[in-house]
Amino acid sequence: MSHVTSCFMAIARNLRYLIVPLAFWVCYSGMLHAQETERDSLINELRRLESQKGFTENDSTYVSLLNELAWNYRFFKTDSLLLLSEKALKISRNISYKKGEGCALLRLGDYYSDKGNNNKAIEYYQAGLKIANEVGEGHLILRIMNNLAGEYAYKSDYAKALTGYLDAIDKAEELNNLEMLSILNENVANLYASQKDYTQALEFYKKVRKINTEIGDPVIMAETNSNLASLYADMGDLEYAMFYVNKSITTFEKERIMDWLAFAYETKGKVYLKQDKFQWALFWYNQSDLLHKNLDDDRSRIGLLNGMAEAYLGQGKDSISQKHALEAFEISSRIKFLEGTQKCAKTLYKINKNKKDFATALTYHELYQKLSDTLSRNENKKSLTMLKTKNEYELQKQALITENEKALAQQRQYVNAALAILLVFIVVTFLVHRGQKIQRKLNVELKTKQQKLKVREAELQDSNETKTKLFSIIGHDLRGPIGALQGLLKMFNDGEIQKSEFLEFIPKLNDDVDHIYFTLNNLLSWGYTQMNGAVTKPSVVAMDSLVTENINLLSEIAKKKSIKVISKIPENAHTWSDTNQIDIVIRNLISNALKFTPENGMVTIAASEKNDHWEISVRDTGVGMDRITVEKLFSKNSNITTYGTNNEKGTGLGLSLCKEMVEKNNGKIWVDSVLRKGSSFFFTLPKPKAEKNYSQAS
Repeated sequence: MSHVTSCFMAIARNLRYLIVPLAFWVCYSGMLHAQETERDSLINELRRLESQKGFTENDSTYVSLLNELAWNYRFFKTDSLLLLSEKALKISRNISYKKGEGCALLRLGDYYSDKGNNNKAIEYYQAGLKIANEVGEGHLILRIMNNLAGEYAYKSDYAKALTGYLDAIDKAEELNNLEMLSILNENVANLYASQKDYTQALEFYKKVRKINTEIGDPVIMAETNSNLASLYADMGDLEYAMFYVNKSITTFEKERIMDWLAFAYETKGKVYLKQDKFQWALFWYNQSDLLHKNLDDDRSRIGLLNGMAEAYLGQGKDSISQKHALEAFEISSRIKFLEGTQKCAKTLYKINKNKKDFATALTYHELYQKLSDTLSRNENKKSLTMLKTKNEYELQKQALITENEKALAQQRQYVNAALAILLVFIVVTFLVHRGQKIQRKLNVELKTKQQKLKVREAELQDSNETKTKLFSIIGHDLRGPIGALQGLLKMFNDGEIQKSEFLEFIPKLNDDVDHIYFTLNNLLSWGYTQMNGAVTKPSVVAMDSLVTENINLLSEIAKKKSIKVISKIPENAHTWSDTNQIDIVIRNLISNALKFTPENGMVTIAASEKNDHWEISVRDTGVGMDRITVEKLFSKNSNITTYGTNNEKGTGLGLSLCKEMVEKNNGKIWVDSVLRKGSSFFFTLPKPKAEKNYSQAS
């Protein structure tokens, strides 16, 4: 190609980039005008009512217009949304207009949801749902149920979110509300997508597309197409992603739906980003950003900003990338949006690594790892697995019902034939009896299978509880420190940090390794007991020696915090117990006491003799616990994890292990604690079987 030809090609490309934004501005201005016209129409209607002779605000029509206008201001002017909703709520309560009150509470919930105040949003949604149920407003009930479930999803409480969506789906089917059925099934699909279970997500999208076809609304279909495009982009199926996003953009531009169009432009930018076509990605991200300037939707803006940050990072423009990533990080932190914070942390880790600011990079990497573990924690996966179990149960139940219906149909055929042929009355009677017998048999079989399914579900739940605890500990308390160690070693091996810089991290790595070693010991002991592999082998145990050994073992920790550890165990304190198991108990209790005792404190281990047992106590002068924490400390499935006075990490497993070990040795364990004064842990162990003989020999 000649130099002249190259110049013309460059000019042509520049003209293309100029023409497209001009065309976009024409379209954008029209869309903005259309949405403003709709709001202006509502404002004019309100003014018309207010100007009428004898007008009073205490009118249900006036309240309905306020609520509708408030809804139109969402994502555009949130202050107006708040003021109009509060006004509608006040008037509705004055005139006892329940439907208006329920709608106003829904709008207030939307406002606080968009501001990231999850608890406040849930409070308003629940209040609105209660009123909607009282007046039987079906569509309002479904809207609030959907938004309430969505709020739990924003809090990463996928178990409650899933339950909420399923309850709403049942209600929507009862009311035959196809629009809400589409929305609710699509939200369940998005829950699966958030856990990267794309197969299940696509199954639900099949249901959604079938419902949308029945509805026949192009806007609803376009909304689904834009979400499908985002899903396919995450899956890496970029051809499908581009196909669906282009279809949705065509509809949104035609119908002038600005908020969804902004999301569709952002999704198209994501598709180009996945292809490493950074210039085109930024082009579409900028189109979305132009729309966002007239929107008031922080949560949606996070994904856009992070996408722009990744695109600029791909172009090597790290400073611009950092600006967008930090803005997204600030919004995510402000509205407490964990998924947004996670993505921003990953981008900021890459940027700071490129800048060779390894300390900051490591901070963001640890934050990303922590949030990744939180968002994919086993409770969420268990909830979605339980849905699969429920679906399988429903399929088996439906199969039995179908079989039962076939049997009943056959019975009816026999009866009809008997009516037609009166001469064979005896035969008909026999057939009816036979049909009833089949029906009873099928009912018995149905109940039996239901009982078996319940037993299997209970077994699955028990198994999942153990796995949940294991994976929670491994993910949060082992993976983080090991990941940090691995990342630091990789940077050292790659020559990204010098030996002197590496040595500065040695004290932190030493503490992390000590924590990992202690946690693994507890984890292996607890896991062994859960698999019924631990056998208690009691013998005569000298408690003073056992306590002294553990004091020596933990002396370095006590020395670092200048804590004085005193043993007041008498020499004759002999118990009938398993040495290894009680060694774990003592080590965990002393370790906990050191953890929660500030510098220059004191830990005292003592024993008092009772009739047939010894009572051992571990007292500290630490931070203590409140009554609620004390009550939960030894309850079933308790997994209380806190940080010590010097930010020492814990797993919440130690006390569960202590309880199991003490009870295996026929003892009891309890705690007394006073906040800011200290805690005292007590446990009992039986005396040796020949204790009386020893006394007589003396």
